[in-house]
Amino acid sequence: MKRFSLSLAVVLLFLGWGNSAIVTAEPYLLTVQQLKAGLDKAAQSKQKGFVLVDVRSPDEHMSGFIPGTDFNIDFREMQARHRELKANPDQHIVVYCQSGHRSNIAAETLMELGYQHVYNVEGSMNAWEEAGYPIEHPK
Repeated sequence: MKRFSLSLAVVLLFLGWGNSAIVTAEPYLLTVQQLKAGLDKAAQSKQKGFVLVDVRSPDEHMSGFIPGTDFNIDFREMQARHRELKANPDQHIVVYCQSGHRSNIAAETLMELGYQHVYNVEGSMNAWEEAGYPIEHPK
């Protein structure tokens, strides 16, 4: 997996380079620190410049998720449900699971479907919790 700064990707997108940015055959790898920084930069969740997807099961999602998560789509259902993201192929999509394995599968699926800027969160929820970052629970 390639490492790439989400904030740099967002800057490139805002500069209009989204269509000519690097196209890769594999997802980018994003640290929880990079994800947290990207989430913190947005005044509102919808302004963050990327779609954040929890690809764990609905039961796992109900136990707590990363604040700012836009969707919960089980990694096994990504191919059938990816249109729910309402994302263009050049938009940035960040996926996470519990450890990073299932989100890597989901990220590869999204890449195969033509999405160009897909990021897998390294260590996913395990790393997020180990870093002491907040967890959101359903209301």
